[in-house]
Amino acid sequence: MLDVRRLRLEPEAVKAALAKRQPNLGAAIDRVLAKDLERREALARVNHLKARRNEASKRVGELKRTGGDATELIASTKVLGDEIASLDELVRAADAEIEAEMLLLPNAPLDEVPAGGEDANRVVSVWGQPRVFAFAARPHWEIGERLGILDLATGARLSGSGFPVLRGLGARLQRGLINWFLDVHTSESGYVELRVPYLVTAQTMTGTGQLPKFAEESYQTERDGLWLIPTAEVPVTNMHRDELLGLEHLPLRYTAYSPCFRREAGAAGKDTRGLLRVHQFDKVELVRYEIPERSRDALEELTRQAESLLERLGLHYRRVLLAAGDLGGGSAMTYDLEVWAPGVGKWLEVSSCSTYTDYQARRANLRFRRTQAEKPEFVHTLNGSALALPRLVAALLETYQEEDGSVSLPEPLVPYVGTARLTAS
Repeated sequence: MLDVRRLRLEPEAVKAALAKRQPNLGAAIDRVLAKDLERREALARVNHLKARRNEASKRVGELKRTGGDATELIASTKVLGDEIASLDELVRAADAEIEAEMLLLPNAPLDEVPAGGEDANRVVSVWGQPRVFAFAARPHWEIGERLGILDLATGARLSGSGFPVLRGLGARLQRGLINWFLDVHTSESGYVELRVPYLVTAQTMTGTGQLPKFAEESYQTERDGLWLIPTAEVPVTNMHRDELLGLEHLPLRYTAYSPCFRREAGAAGKDTRGLLRVHQFDKVELVRYEIPERSRDALEELTRQAESLLERLGLHYRRVLLAAGDLGGGSAMTYDLEVWAPGVGKWLEVSSCSTYTDYQARRANLRFRRTQAEKPEFVHTLNGSALALPRLVAALLETYQEEDGSVSLPEPLVPYVGTARLTAS
């Protein structure tokens, strides 16, 4: 969440930054500041009254020791206590209202993030060239069904639309991609691999910003009050919640594979065929804890680590800087990586790499101390998909399809899948 102290010191600057996302967030800032002022005034009054009560209590003690009459003074002390209790309740109520507002306020975008919505997104770079086919390129769902590796009908029968089944070499391809991603991240980039729970508490979901705003888009187990994770970012970012790390512990770099569960899979009827929008999908996630002055450079490093996978796979892709209105709520800056899928003729997002500055750290209480003599600071968190499936599978099938219906595989995947070509069984 945002820093209340920053709101007090720079209210207009914060309003201007949030206006890049949407124009009506200034009113929420004003409500927070008004409630914060009410809270601070109440606290000042409480401290004054407690000082008076302490003095009165001392006087009562003196009177009792000397045999004086302390009746009126005791009564006045009780009045002070009642007023203090009333003010304490006001402070608690103000704290709750401030927290409720702050949990819904998004992060302030970095200065370099353009204002506007999706139409203001900027293509930063493009890698490779689209493949030129000597035949009519087919969409991945036709390729997969002909090869017998993609079974959409069975998935729909089992769970409803948006839950595809992969068979045979299709399942092995997905498993091979996941294993290759993890091997690259751990052996080349120094990430520590984690295996994390797929069900987490509401507190964990709140720590990364999924709750309360995205409750309707998430799956919950009502009996236990646990939530299915929409991404491994959720448990991994919360790994050090409420801890105080030393400077020597940073940076922390974690990678984790997980299935991801999201109820909202896009607008009805929009890009819903095949593997384009699903409710359950696999993803390998990168998460980093960085000191504040390193977080911007760390975003470039993390994004390049995701891009390098696409380049080794030989996929035509582009890097897109998201405009403020298209950012996720907690992100201060995001690059999307989109691959070209020639069969459907579309760019498909397969990675989203973001810096959250200290927004998630404040929610999850992720702190570090530079030295024992200095005050604790909040870390900066970053995360990125490296990479997300199954759109990547869709792009691979469409890019490397052959006229006879088979699919060649890029060289890095051959040892992981056990074959250089996918053919009908």
